[in-house]
Amino acid sequence: MFDFKNKIAVVTGGARGIGRCIREQFEKAGATVCVIDLLDNDYFVGDLANKETLEHFAAKVIAEHGRVDYLIHNAAPVSCGLANGSYEDFEYALRVGVTAPFYLTKLFAPYLASGACIVNISSSRDRMSQPETESYTAAKGGIAALTHALAVTLAGKARVNSISPGWIDNHYTVYEGPDATQQPVGRVGVPTDIAHMVLYLCSDMAGFITGENICIDGGMTKQMIYHGDHGWQLSSGEDQREER
Repeated sequence: MFDFKNKIAVVTGGARGIGRCIREQFEKAGATVCVIDLLDNDYFVGDLANKETLEHFAAKVIAEHGRVDYLIHNAAPVSCGLANGSYEDFEYALRVGVTAPFYLTKLFAPYLASGACIVNISSSRDRMSQPETESYTAAKGGIAALTHALAVTLAGKARVNSISPGWIDNHYTVYEGPDATQQPVGRVGVPTDIAHMVLYLCSDMAGFITGENICIDGGMTKQMIYHGDHGWQLSSGEDQREER
């Protein structure tokens, strides 16, 4: 479906999960993929929170390829909250989740090829939260906002969009019952659900899309769930809904 022969794609956090799937899908479509990850991989192992690491990685990509066609900011920040998160933990999460995408984009900007695309991986947590997830939520909200800022700054040079995944199971587990039915599509997401959208946004088919955030969560953030719906129960056992 996609043809990315002779294209150069950069994927952060590309050694596992969604990032690995994005890499594999790009490679299937013919692209050469440069990965940076803390985990072992065959291109570049390093910490995205470190400024010098980002500079060394960018220098390697440019020295070897001379340009970047697609830049995918996927690396996930750590999650901590008020109770268990230190100043350093929170700052580290923002460096990985927001500062690194900004700085890598800055480093690669002079080398973006004609028709270049940037895709930022945010999260449905940019609009909803669980307790004690402040660092992750702040980082994902930050990269979602960074998306439209970069789209305006890079207008005419690159299209910039973001994706907000919902529940994505990296092991392709098939869930049944409430886990599945609480989502309008009736299942939990898998990495290819995100990777396919990344490739679409990088393709000419998405040539009129920039500055957008696309939530891919099976409709979960659109469905209101009350007591008794999809296996979910109020602890009091009483339905307190008020329609407005």
